[in-house]
Amino acid sequence: MKPNAKIEFGDFQTPLALAQGVCSLLLQQGVEADTVLEPTCGVGAFLNAAAKVFPKARLLGWDINRDYVEQTKLALKHSGAGKRASIGVQDFFAHDWETELAVIHGSILVLGNLPWVTNATVSGMNGSNLPTKENFQGLRGIEARTGKSNFDISEWMLIRLVKALRGRSATIAILCKTGTARKLLRFAWQNDGRIAAASLYRIDAKKHFGASVDACLLLATTGEAGLAEAKVFDRLSAKRASTTLGLAGQDLVFDIRTYRRLKHLEGLCPYQWRSGVKHDCASVMELRRTNGRALENKLGEQVSIEPDYLFPLLKCSDLANGRLEPERFVVVTQRRVGDDTSGIAKAAPRTWRYLQSHSKLFDARKSSIYSSRMPFALFGIGDYSFVPWKVAVSGLHRTPRFALIGPVDEKPVLFDDTCYFVPFQDEHEARVVSEILNSEECKEFLTSLTFTDSKRPITVELLQRLNIRALAEDAGLADEWAASRNRGVHYSEQPVSMQAELVMERPLKH
Repeated sequence: MKPNAKIEFGDFQTPLALAQGVCSLLLQQGVEADTVLEPTCGVGAFLNAAAKVFPKARLLGWDINRDYVEQTKLALKHSGAGKRASIGVQDFFAHDWETELAVIHGSILVLGNLPWVTNATVSGMNGSNLPTKENFQGLRGIEARTGKSNFDISEWMLIRLVKALRGRSATIAILCKTGTARKLLRFAWQNDGRIAAASLYRIDAKKHFGASVDACLLLATTGEAGLAEAKVFDRLSAKRASTTLGLAGQDLVFDIRTYRRLKHLEGLCPYQWRSGVKHDCASVMELRRTNGRALENKLGEQVSIEPDYLFPLLKCSDLANGRLEPERFVVVTQRRVGDDTSGIAKAAPRTWRYLQSHSKLFDARKSSIYSSRMPFALFGIGDYSFVPWKVAVSGLHRTPRFALIGPVDEKPVLFDDTCYFVPFQDEHEARVVSEILNSEECKEFLTSLTFTDSKRPITVELLQRLNIRALAEDAGLADEWAASRNRGVHYSEQPVSMQAELVMERPLKH
């Protein structure tokens, strides 16, 4: 096997004890199997466990690794299950799954552990363990450029298998990342994947695989369309579900029962949520004051530049932990996306020389959104960035904490791109909205929507679902909010600009 092959193929072999635990659960759940199919069998832990639990089942296993196939064959032979097993070398992505599944009679159990690796990781290694390039998620071009096109290989595989089943009765029991399981269910529920029932059982990926990810056993039965919801259990042995996720409109929600009770709080937010400034060059663009009050960048260099392009900065950890007095500054080279930056040379020559001295770091920025643009270009910047009052929240923290932020030394506070905010010209309106968003009603509703294991639990898409009017009524602030709406200019209600298309999540469709 070539170097880095373990990474390219997402090669996390399932411990036999875990495979046995999964098969025991299937037995308890009354799952029947005339045929057990493992699409990527590895060294055969699942097939060996299934051979004992389903003693009459035919065992089918495929893997791209020839050595693993031979190990699986040998293990099944030693266990006495070799005669009812058919194990071979096969590339999942080149295999005709429709034909294979169509000729299998009786009850089918699709069992296993698919690769835990993303397409971006494989592509970055110039690897070949990828499906044929296609926009299977239906993303717009700009979303592909800003990261939404990155997906787990197992997500593509699971969708491929569900499509190949064509609605016939089968059981799917696959170990995968929890986020991948949710994406598969969402796809199936939205595209008539005929999921009759589904549940997720969390597993300790650190213990079993040494991987710091949130993972689960996805257990689903196909054949007919059932309720678009799935119980979530905290472990394989759990008897009661900790929550029930489900599909609400076009999105999954964490707790479908609570969501239904608070559904009146969902709607089109009257404000446009924005993301903070994106520069992808923190070592140069973000500065702190040292004990001697001199500015210093993350490279340890003292920086002496004009104040014109320098603004106070808050990051997601500041908002989440209540540190609302900025200790950092950010160099802001544009007022709007696409602005010509060459004027900085004349208006602030020291700032221009500082930026030029680090031009190689800017040129090395990987995101394609910077290609063919002005030197030192930013995104997530616009007139709304420079409005004095804002209500902001971290996108990366599980518990939302909405912070009221005003100007510092007569300068507006900016945020990095891990934060979201609504800008306000009027302080009073900002204070009222902050109080509404921090109400218990809002917190409970957001909790019902938010998957805390997500890389970014809070998103623009999520925040745009908040019906401020209904929230204000439930919080007893309807009159005060209505009065505050008559004051000042609402920058937050301007049409979404080009930069928002580049950095925001796709708007929710109902």
